[in-house]
Amino acid sequence: MSSLMAVASASLIIPATLYATLSNPSDNSDNPDKSKADRNTLILSHGTAIILLILYILFLFFQLKTHSDLFNEETQTQSNSDEENQTEGEGIEAHFLSPLSAGVALAVITVLVAVCAEYLVDSIDAIVETAHISKTFIGLILLPIVGNAAEHVTACIVAYKHKMDLAIGVAIGSSLQIALFVTPSLVILGWIIDQPMTLNFHGFETVVFFISMLVVNYLIQDGASNYLEGVMCLGT
Repeated sequence: MSSLMAVASASLIIPATLYATLSNPSDNSDNPDKSKADRNTLILSHGTAIILLILYILFLFFQLKTHSDLFNEETQTQSNSDEENQTEGEGIEAHFLSPLSAGVALAVITVLVAVCAEYLVDSIDAIVETAHISKTFIGLILLPIVGNAAEHVTACIVAYKHKMDLAIGVAIGSSLQIALFVTPSLVILGWIIDQPMTLNFHGFETVVFFISMLVVNYLIQDGASNYLEGVMCLGT
């Protein structure tokens, strides 16, 4: 997962570097060099998006099929722990939905989330004007915090119970889905509907993402954590 995050950060660094190399900040939109930079960056983004989607598919195949035992080890350990707790009278009875009920619930929730997201996006311009907050801050900080609140709570709860593999899986897995699936899918969708979308997130945003990835990789490589490492993440 850490290696995949490094690949994802590279996929954003390379288009930003190409654009910065081929264009000049003083150029205007009519400058042929800047048009060439936009065109080459778009072509590079299309190819990179395809590669990222292939990597994500291979990661799922790796996780669910060929090397599932690596990812099931923590699940098996947790299952044994739950069985021991249940034997001691501390277990919690599990409740499962049928496939039909789960499918219906998922469809209804998806529609509700889509409606809420539509209203949320439409209200961003008004928030920017009244609260004087940049769209970048809203998109990079506020929306992820609110949108992933359930995942944040889950990661904190399982980390508090010393299930670090599960906590890291929840946190990094969410980032991987955005970096390797959602973002390249939007680039490909823009390609299909003839709406230019690139992986060029410009210098500042790209550097921040790279530094965040670097800090997280350093902190999780030993498979353990403490409050000081958490404070370092928040500080960064």
